[in-house]
Amino acid sequence: MKKINEFIAQHYQKLMLFLLVVIFVNTCGNPNKQLTKKVETLSNKIDSLEIVTVTKKDLTIEGLKVEKRLIQSTDRKILDVNRQSEIDKELETLSK
Repeated sequence: MKKINEFIAQHYQKLMLFLLVVIFVNTCGNPNKQLTKKVETLSNKIDSLEIVTVTKKDLTIEGLKVEKRLIQSTDRKILDVNRQSEIDKELETLSK
């Protein structure tokens, strides 16, 4: 037992380095199966998503709708009523 303790005391740093290298190689060589499964599931979901193309016209229409909701949510004066009617006219022309 005394010889083993002396051996460990003399070669402690080398033994720790060896163990760390073994643990590192072991963990890097074995990928986590749950993680691999999750990655495959997510990539399948991404592949199944439809590609939505958004045009400048669509963005303009949505921007006008947001502006109209903003005006309606705030209590403002006659200028906002005029702007709401302008927005309605622009939405009609863009929807055609």
